[in-house]
Amino acid sequence: MQKTHSMIRLVVDRIAVVVSLACLTTLSSTSRVGAQKPETTIVTRLYTGTDGQSHAEDTEVAWRPAALRAELSESASTKVTAAQFLRWPRGFVWAEHPASKRQYVIIISGQGEVDVVGGNKVQLTPGRVLLAEDVTGKGHTTRVGADEDLVMLVVPLAREP
Repeated sequence: MQKTHSMIRLVVDRIAVVVSLACLTTLSSTSRVGAQKPETTIVTRLYTGTDGQSHAEDTEVAWRPAALRAELSESASTKVTAAQFLRWPRGFVWAEHPASKRQYVIIISGQGEVDVVGGNKVQLTPGRVLLAEDVTGKGHTTRVGADEDLVMLVVPLAREP
């Protein structure tokens, strides 16, 4: 049990480092994500509506003073199961697929977009955080830009009891 706990802690620590590095890369970005106010962090949630279609909505991370140091901020913890890097080739299109599981998708490098219902598009740029929860229905279409591969960190969420 201790070994499992240590491995989970190691994965969570590594995710935190990668997310921090991804956020640092957005500081010089001209994208909407890179221009976020320090007190606001946006997560774009993909979900299946009652119409069976994938929808997108922006939500803000709720910050609170960190337990260890009051001048630091933290969010509530989320239980995760793993972390995996994915690289999709430039120009790749994956049409109408639901998310394989509830997971965070953090864009590390590259560009792309996700198409959801009504022709709405979610831009994928470094630092963008998605919460993919559209695990049923028609799904969404993901397109990778023509200039470079899209590199993502995928962090599946633990099943809720």
